[in-house]
Amino acid sequence: MRTRTSAPGAPGTEETDALPGTRERIVRAASLLMQRQGYDGTGIKQISQEAGATLGSVYHFFPGGKQELAVAAVHRGDEEFSAILRELLDAEPDPAKAVVAVTLDLAEGLRASDWRDGCPVTATALGTSGRLPDIQRAASTAFARWQEIVETRLRASGMPGDEAAELAVMVICTLEGAELAAQVSRDERPLLIAGRQLARLIGPARTDRSARTD
Repeated sequence: MRTRTSAPGAPGTEETDALPGTRERIVRAASLLMQRQGYDGTGIKQISQEAGATLGSVYHFFPGGKQELAVAAVHRGDEEFSAILRELLDAEPDPAKAVVAVTLDLAEGLRASDWRDGCPVTATALGTSGRLPDIQRAASTAFARWQEIVETRLRASGMPGDEAAELAVMVICTLEGAELAAQVSRDERPLLIAGRQLARLIGPARTDRSARTD
């Protein structure tokens, strides 16, 4: 899923009070480049140039090279989208409407980036499938965290645990697929449709549960 920061140190980022440190600039640059180019399409030299850092600095902070840096970039994408997800889900009392708000936010992010900035976690991990387990584990942890955030919100609305857990998996998988489809087609409709259909699933599930417990 998308994040809300742009190029390292660029105007319009959320860190407006001070420029980020060298390590943070490197991770942000790696995340942005891998989000747009994938793991294999991104080189250490390009990351250092984007971050305004020397190659020596990159290897100082990440002696494991690009693979270690990719894991850090995935963790960063995980943390940033987790914060966005919690914010959007907590802002709307109705979880069905809250999920729609998430899809609208994802669509807005894609449009603003001219359809370039999809999910940095998926973009980084897909090209490493089967050969770089550290990156895959980091991506798996991210998906599990996002599902847990959604599950917690659904449970708080009165949905039973097993149902909330399964629906949370569906929500994250659907959002991920819809975001990719929207990015490829350069059209927000897959996300908007996904939001409406997920809301229909969540709404009746809560209504049925309320009726059984009244």
